[in-house]
Amino acid sequence: MSKLTPIVPCTTCPIRHSAVCAECDSDELAMLSAIKSYRTVPAGAPLASAGETLEHFSSIVTGCATMSRTLEDGRRQTVGLLLPSDYIGRPGRAQAAFDVEALSEVTLCRFERRAFEKLLRDTPHVASRLLKMTLDELDAARDWAVVLGRMTAREKVATFLVSLARRQMAVALGDPIGGPVTMHLPLSREAMADHLGLTIETTSRQMTALRKDGLIELPTTRDIRIPDFGALALEAGDDGDGGLIV
Repeated sequence: MSKLTPIVPCTTCPIRHSAVCAECDSDELAMLSAIKSYRTVPAGAPLASAGETLEHFSSIVTGCATMSRTLEDGRRQTVGLLLPSDYIGRPGRAQAAFDVEALSEVTLCRFERRAFEKLLRDTPHVASRLLKMTLDELDAARDWAVVLGRMTAREKVATFLVSLARRQMAVALGDPIGGPVTMHLPLSREAMADHLGLTIETTSRQMTALRKDGLIELPTTRDIRIPDFGALALEAGDDGDGGLIV
């Protein structure tokens, strides 16, 4: 069951510099603070259901969620992985386009939909940031088509790890290029396989192969160390222009 949680001040929020509020000045932050609330939901809980009305738009503060589409025959395709600072909802669209489910416990910074849509007219920095995030999401969707359609299983797993490292470092205002990276894997092998369109056996084999080749280290099942980020990026087919974001 979800629960309301204490609100974190914007000035100390862990996603302050990467979320929809990243470009806000102090007055705009105050306007956002006036309409926000925090809610924490357990792993496995739905955050949105395709076709249903969204009463709130949300930024993920902590945790991980998936976006998916379920076909009429019950098959499900994961279309996106949501991490801290990612946004759920689309101003001007009341209904959710995809199912969104928490993979881990997720804390959301929520804005009542109608109040947020009204606020956009008075906060140009929020509007411009939201546009940039939407365009980044479009680029990611195009990259994802390449991952699913053209890459080998090894390339898919390597690309996923490179992308995850980039996204986690972006929230932490770090830069993974040129050195080792340690990160937490927010999803299980099964969820990772579903996200990549692979079987869990294939995903596990590729993770083992990358470890044996010295491209990753696995201190625990959910912690990954990349000794040489550049080497793993090359394995994923990253030519150094920013990499695929999936």
